[in-house]
Amino acid sequence: MFRPCIDLHEGKVKQIVGGSLQDGGAGLRTNFVSERPASWFAELYQRDGLTGGHVIQLGSGNEAAAREALAAFPGGLHLGGGVNLDNARGWLDAGASHVIVTSWVFRDGQLDFDRVRALVAAIGKERLVLDLSCRLRDGDYWVVTDRWQKFTEFKVNEDALTRLAAYCAEFLVHAVDVEGLCQGVDLALVEHLARWSPIPVTYAGGARSLADLEEVTWASGGRVHLTIGSALDIFGGSGVRYADAVAFNRRTANQPRMNTDGHG
Repeated sequence: MFRPCIDLHEGKVKQIVGGSLQDGGAGLRTNFVSERPASWFAELYQRDGLTGGHVIQLGSGNEAAAREALAAFPGGLHLGGGVNLDNARGWLDAGASHVIVTSWVFRDGQLDFDRVRALVAAIGKERLVLDLSCRLRDGDYWVVTDRWQKFTEFKVNEDALTRLAAYCAEFLVHAVDVEGLCQGVDLALVEHLARWSPIPVTYAGGARSLADLEEVTWASGGRVHLTIGSALDIFGGSGVRYADAVAFNRRTANQPRMNTDGHG
């Protein structure tokens, strides 16, 4: 299933190479900057019935644009970027269906379960998405925080996902090493997530064609959804027509979900 996105940087809708995002802007590689406001994309997704897309604030200066997007599609979008215990409820009140939390639940390279539990107590697990965006190191996937620059000591594996699934409704996983490059998805990670996670997962990173959407859906038995960014025509890309991604969702919406071994 295709999940849409609205990535915000300095108040504008952009597509950037994920691994290039650093404090101060040095080395930032931008694929696309939209002349349209975030609300335009939210209204488009609402028109086409695309729920569960994510609005991500990449740094400061994006709050107004994020609020405009949520107001344009109330209850239809997840909101991430700078979310913590103090502001999570406010974002839900502003129209987000879920909040996405990453760096705040990690301290000193470790996942802080006290913070996770505090969030669940405040907003409920059914409205919490945990972002486990990761990078490959020494053959394993490790969560990275702080604009994807800092490795944590949290390894993405079956035990970790099973434990965390008790505290959230969904996982969002950017494959940071391929994010924004339009050179293909990390299919090995997709297959791992499909086997390991007992709850829904949205994967983002590297999608370049409609075939990637088909392959992710097939390889995961429909258990992993795919975000397409820089390759999408509405973001200046040439690899995927937005209309084709919408049509794919409509075709597959009523098909039975398959297990990862290919059996229903």
